[in-house]
Amino acid sequence: MESTDIVIIGGGVAGAAAGFALASRRRVVLLERENQPGYHSTGRSAALFTEAYGNRAIRALTRASRAFFMAPPAGFAEHPLLTPRGTMIIARADQRERFEQSFADAHALVPTVRRITAEEALRLVPVLRPDYVAHAHLEPEAMDIDVHAVHRGYLRGITAHGGRIATDAEVTEIARDGARWRVRSRAGEFAADIIVNAAGAWCDEVAKLAGVAPIGLVPKRRTAITFDMPDPQAIHGWPSVIDVDEQFYVKPDAGRMLASPADETPMPPCDVQPEEFDIAVLIDRLEQATTLQVRRLVSKWAGLRSFVADKTLVAGFDETASGFFWLAGQGGYGIQTSPAMARVAAALIGGQGMPDDLLAMGVTEAVLAPRRCRT
Repeated sequence: MESTDIVIIGGGVAGAAAGFALASRRRVVLLERENQPGYHSTGRSAALFTEAYGNRAIRALTRASRAFFMAPPAGFAEHPLLTPRGTMIIARADQRERFEQSFADAHALVPTVRRITAEEALRLVPVLRPDYVAHAHLEPEAMDIDVHAVHRGYLRGITAHGGRIATDAEVTEIARDGARWRVRSRAGEFAADIIVNAAGAWCDEVAKLAGVAPIGLVPKRRTAITFDMPDPQAIHGWPSVIDVDEQFYVKPDAGRMLASPADETPMPPCDVQPEEFDIAVLIDRLEQATTLQVRRLVSKWAGLRSFVADKTLVAGFDETASGFFWLAGQGGYGIQTSPAMARVAAALIGGQGMPDDLLAMGVTEAVLAPRRCRT
């Protein structure tokens, strides 16, 4: 049995970021059930960095992550992690009430968010239909995230500080062994003071293995496609476009268009695949809102976005199980909040409490604590 300070279960962005923050001060072993970290949700994300997305706690965690993304530690990545994109929210005339609330919420936290006219929206994205777009607001500082570079940077940081990453390491048993945890996996057996449960859609399953009550995590399928455009250069500077009711989103992606129906279909934890019905719904919505024509799919995929009831991330020790730390419920926000959540995990595990900058923005331990999910 290998002895370590912390076992992190899950090699997606949550576990990798936590390991990155912890490995410089503790002995860390990260266990990934697949043959490569990030196979599931992280590797299937089309992440945007937008400070106007999610509830108040999510937006605060995103804002607190900006500095890291803009200036990561030396050697973290070879290229910038963020590149300019912008995000435009559009609404039909019958969606005005929802649009006004969306704009008010976004502008309150991100002052650079501004209303734009329908005419300006059409100039920014010429494929929008004039009879569809009645209202729009723009977040000019939203950016594309290089998900692969972010994830790989975290993983490299773990090993650079002496941490270990084991793949093909599905956890099969977790039990207390005196004052420590014993974790049996397909890659070996480990003894640790602390378990970090960062298993994404499988977090409740991991908790059950440890005899810990679940937090009501619900994995939800999200579908995406890419398709070719006649003039790839023409779309390069377009912002991402999101329907105000999140019925769809579309954005340029490496010379192609990436689109999603923004579906949230509850699913059990699995290697989720796209459904043809969801793709048909997406194409219909795109044709209603734009002149885009999806003649041939270049690629299609689905990922799981896992939420608890209040759609806020979960981070903290379980009050019923000493040394069992939850890092779960990332939903669609896990990548853009990962630097801040890594700091949260390191601070709470180290007994230092919530970082001051997050406290100043209203993110307390109670806001993220797992116990809130069971009340």
